[in-house]
Amino acid sequence: MRPALLDHVGRMTDGDLPAYVYDLPGLRGHVQAIRAALPERVELLYAAKANSDPSILRTLTGCVDGFEVASGGELRHVRALTPEAPISFGGPGKTPAELACALEAGVERLHIESEHELRLLTTLLGDRTVAALLRVNLPVDVGEAALAMGGHPSPFGMDPAQLDHCLELIAADPRIGLRGLHLHLASGLRAPAQLALIDEALTWAADWAHQRGIDLTEVNAGGGMGVDYAHPQTKFDWPAFGAGLRRILARHPHLTLRIEPGRSVTAYCGWYVTDVLDIKFSRGQAFAVLRGGTHHLRTPAAKQHDQPFEVIPEEVWPRPWDRPEARDEPVTLVGQLCTPKDVLAHQVMVRRLRVGDRVAFAMAGAYAWNISHHAFLMHPHPTFHHVDDADVPAAGTYAPQMS
Repeated sequence: MRPALLDHVGRMTDGDLPAYVYDLPGLRGHVQAIRAALPERVELLYAAKANSDPSILRTLTGCVDGFEVASGGELRHVRALTPEAPISFGGPGKTPAELACALEAGVERLHIESEHELRLLTTLLGDRTVAALLRVNLPVDVGEAALAMGGHPSPFGMDPAQLDHCLELIAADPRIGLRGLHLHLASGLRAPAQLALIDEALTWAADWAHQRGIDLTEVNAGGGMGVDYAHPQTKFDWPAFGAGLRRILARHPHLTLRIEPGRSVTAYCGWYVTDVLDIKFSRGQAFAVLRGGTHHLRTPAAKQHDQPFEVIPEEVWPRPWDRPEARDEPVTLVGQLCTPKDVLAHQVMVRRLRVGDRVAFAMAGAYAWNISHHAFLMHPHPTFHHVDDADVPAAGTYAPQMS
């Protein structure tokens, strides 16, 4: 944790905890480094589903080429915060109301998931036009991906054989402009595997377009850049990824490639800070019970990992009894929920951890608060703090808008 963030945490009261602390300068520098590593013909969209906190979206505006949304609620939220930013609308199961909302908002791209969705769109257009990408589920081996959206039977996108009916519908309707294909197939890949998958997908797309006489100018490869929670210092190799894309795109000189990372953009800018309420020992094992839990930070429960953390010692102990502590031993860090699944980190070695110490969980800037079950047991929500070195740190009670 940077000194500016530590200073902010040090000035928090117990009433502020648990708290999300977002490092806005760190986020800004990280996304600028990503942008600098990418070739000119690669457009960088941020997947708002990873974290739609307003200050994060405003920080990213101008650093990215636009935003990807996957619901009407996300669309309204992002459009209200960044009225001029290009928006692409993806995801399966779009309702008629969501498609109408996308048309009214003037989204830059609609990612079409099925022939039915395309037919539904034609009934809503009126005299409006729209740019569309067809999402394809390619028959490829996605390797050891954390999440596989393609390469096997899937609710995402269409089989290649289903595309021709969509081409017929588009050819018969001048209001729909086919811009290209959407080929997001997997998530959680390192740079070499991500490059190999993109290379295979672009080769397939170019052959498919050539066989049908289509001038293919755009492919969206989605996101899925891996984030390694077990090794926080090992980040996705953006320079190697950018260099690999330059080699791949040299074989496709008229193609624009879009990517939509989310987790790998914002994960590192967020911290979930709380304090130790109790240290307990059960059959020789130490447990630290923390304020909050996985109803605030669901990431470790969802991905079945230990969330990396730092201990911030609190030297003041106002109680007349001995301070419970664990020293030089493995400790399981749990929350306040009435379930044994409320585990943030399991049997992690600590030098010293005491009741009253604070714990800052790193890599909490993506798929954390926004995917958590906030209402379970009706515990208080965390506070939200946005640290910007140039400004007075701001705190708030942000909750995402729902559709």
